[in-house]
Amino acid sequence: MIVLDRKPTITDVAKLAGVSMKTVSRVINKEPNVRDELRDRVLKAADELGYQPNFSARSLAGVRSFQLAYLFGDPGGDYAHGVQIGILDACRDAGYHLVVEQIDVDAPDAAQRTATLVAQLRLDGVVLSPPITDHRGVLDALKRAGVPYVRIAPDEALDGSPYVQMDDAKAAEELTHYLVDLGHRDIGFIKGHPRHAAGRLRFEGFRRAMEARGLAVQPSLVEQGTFSYGSGIDCAWRLLRRRARPTAIFASNDDMAAAVAAVAHESGIEVPEDLTVVGFDDAPIAQVVWPPLTTVCQPIREMARAAADLLIGRAADKDRDSWPDPVPHRLLAHELRVRRSSAPPGERTVARARR
Repeated sequence: MIVLDRKPTITDVAKLAGVSMKTVSRVINKEPNVRDELRDRVLKAADELGYQPNFSARSLAGVRSFQLAYLFGDPGGDYAHGVQIGILDACRDAGYHLVVEQIDVDAPDAAQRTATLVAQLRLDGVVLSPPITDHRGVLDALKRAGVPYVRIAPDEALDGSPYVQMDDAKAAEELTHYLVDLGHRDIGFIKGHPRHAAGRLRFEGFRRAMEARGLAVQPSLVEQGTFSYGSGIDCAWRLLRRRARPTAIFASNDDMAAAVAAVAHESGIEVPEDLTVVGFDDAPIAQVVWPPLTTVCQPIREMARAAADLLIGRAADKDRDSWPDPVPHRLLAHELRVRRSSAPPGERTVARARR
């Protein structure tokens, strides 16, 4: 490492690498169309000098601020954390900083808080996750401020802005067909939060699959949860205290599925011998509980990274001052993860369900 008697500058890097300061700037800003040989020389010189770019100076020198914001509404569970990690991955690769802010969707000042935030910060864009992703006041505040945004898993006005999602309904269909193929007919379902598009879409996929197999969705076996572990506990008690209880329960996320497994254990009901339990998301809790949960792997981090990449790419394009028409969107794939919480219904389980 070369030690100077002062803090190294971009001029020092350019001189050591034998390139122009403009080339160094393009490499530091991770701009495209720089030859690999030049990029390697610049990065090697910066490393030898211990050069660290000044983000404030970078933002003042150009149109980009090298800052993104992530606005979320639900502080609990693994979803918000997974989204944040995915955005951070993209920011780290592109030399960006991330501002994280919780916005209470029920607060009367949600739109005003958003407007204040974007007025105080110079942002290259904002990533929104449910339920903020469909909050009209928040979206209007961002539009008025002229701040680009990308929504994750929106439910409304899909043509109005870029978005990233997976096919929740199709994934729920596949998981339901899996349960029916195992031999389950009396299947309980715990819905997700009514304000989240995923809550509605997952139930829609369950209903479609049941109808496709000639099976009725029994209203008495459907409970309204909120994606929280606590709501899963309440719903599980109501389902499992029924005299004719279901042979399988499909919970709309893994937190609620884990709650079902806990209530079953407390009630002396063996999983999966007496009850199959499946979830959705493949959150860390899916492999921590016993038995590990059969679930749908939702690519949360990848969705978040794709949303951030859209914003970073837009900011890097000096000729672009608006989104292209039609606005871009990304549909990411899901995967069914079969684990030990699911099995065909045993004879005593079927008999009990039919009583």
